[in-house]
Amino acid sequence: MPTRILLEGRPGVGKTTAVRRLAALLRTREAVGFTTEEIRQAGTRVGFALETLTGRRAVLAHTNFPGPTRVGRYGVDLSVMEQLALPSLRTTAVPGRLVLMDELGRMELACSPFRDAVQALFDTAVDIVATVQAHRDPFTDALKQRPDVDVVRLTPANRDALPEALAARLERGPS
Repeated sequence: MPTRILLEGRPGVGKTTAVRRLAALLRTREAVGFTTEEIRQAGTRVGFALETLTGRRAVLAHTNFPGPTRVGRYGVDLSVMEQLALPSLRTTAVPGRLVLMDELGRMELACSPFRDAVQALFDTAVDIVATVQAHRDPFTDALKQRPDVDVVRLTPANRDALPEALAARLERGPS
């Protein structure tokens, strides 16, 4: 039975940091996927970048992007999802492969091919660790309700120890 973990947390709790630490701690597992991070100028968040675990990086969303896809005050460049995120996910149909995704949020899920790829991943025999925000969303709520998914709440109290615990669990394999 594949391991499926959704790290749920409020904005700013450290979801991206936890996934990056998890990726760095893995010794016996090859992981594929991506992380996102804030872009700040003069202390103000102005956008988000997406970076694959192989180091390819592009700006996913920015206040200066015109759209047409918009999430809040950010224009979203959906081609980044198609050119960076999707290729890393499509190479994962190997049983035992580990996929790390940070995050399954409104900007990323605005790309319907990405949503389809995520849904397909959850129907294969790959291990998945993905971050999701605590707010309600029909797509992520459905994933959280799956019987084969463990929802782990990331908090300031557990965020430092959780990546090591997850790495040990993933390297040990199914229990």
